[in-house]
Amino acid sequence: MDIKEYFARISYQGSYDKLDLATLTDIFQHHIRAVPFENLSIHCGEGIELDLQATYNKIVRKKRGGWCMENNYLLSWVLKTLGYDVTLLASRVYVPEYGAYAEEIDHLLLKVVLDGKSYIVDGGFGMVYQLWQPMELISGTDQLQTPGVFRFLEESGTWYLEKVKRKQWVPNQSASASHNVEKEVCRRIYLFTLQPRDIEEFRACNTHLQTAPNSLFVTKSFCSLQTTDGVRALVGWKFTEVKYNYKDNMDLVESRILADEEIEKILKEKFNVTLDKKLVPVNTSRLCML
Repeated sequence: MDIKEYFARISYQGSYDKLDLATLTDIFQHHIRAVPFENLSIHCGEGIELDLQATYNKIVRKKRGGWCMENNYLLSWVLKTLGYDVTLLASRVYVPEYGAYAEEIDHLLLKVVLDGKSYIVDGGFGMVYQLWQPMELISGTDQLQTPGVFRFLEESGTWYLEKVKRKQWVPNQSASASHNVEKEVCRRIYLFTLQPRDIEEFRACNTHLQTAPNSLFVTKSFCSLQTTDGVRALVGWKFTEVKYNYKDNMDLVESRILADEEIEKILKEKFNVTLDKKLVPVNTSRLCML
């Protein structure tokens, strides 16, 4: 594992001798624009290993993406290698279908301490809920980023992350799921505590999320990648491109359904992903990920 090889993978050519917020943000943004948030291994008959070397090989050498326990585990290694103060944290993701948070931990995120301030660094959530910058860990303060307004709320040691979404402008409405697009203003994302975690504590959920029949990662195949002005995503056969704040404080959302023979080409051209095995797309959950 070599930090310079990782930097080449994310096309980062900046300096990294200063441990400051600007450098951290620059590296982070290069990562989320180069490394997709994806679960395609599950739908190619491959397992997802909770192993740093295997994750490095997959993301850096095979130019694949990964889910939170791959993206953020790799990011933790990168940041620790550079000298940052990094702690693994665990969260429980909010599930709109059930109107509740997951019962067990199901998401890995990072806390980075810089100059006495704590920041949440999460490069593994994807879609339109992906942070574009490290978020300062302060409660009740709106933190405006290009994707929208994020904020933390803290109650009795439990922290809640939520996002205020813009309205969406969907030119080809027929291809888009009507998931309360206009009504949904504030969306809960996940809750977490500041209890430090070890990677071994994620082993059970790493297995569960790729095998449980009702797991979102089993019922949907997806790949999403942040761009300079939005995000693109392939969920099942549906390819969507979002441009943030396109006009009048609205996000432009354009979608189309792909034929089976188009998927391999779209993965290569739009996500720079080439798979070793054939992808079997799936989308049997009604949950809208965008």
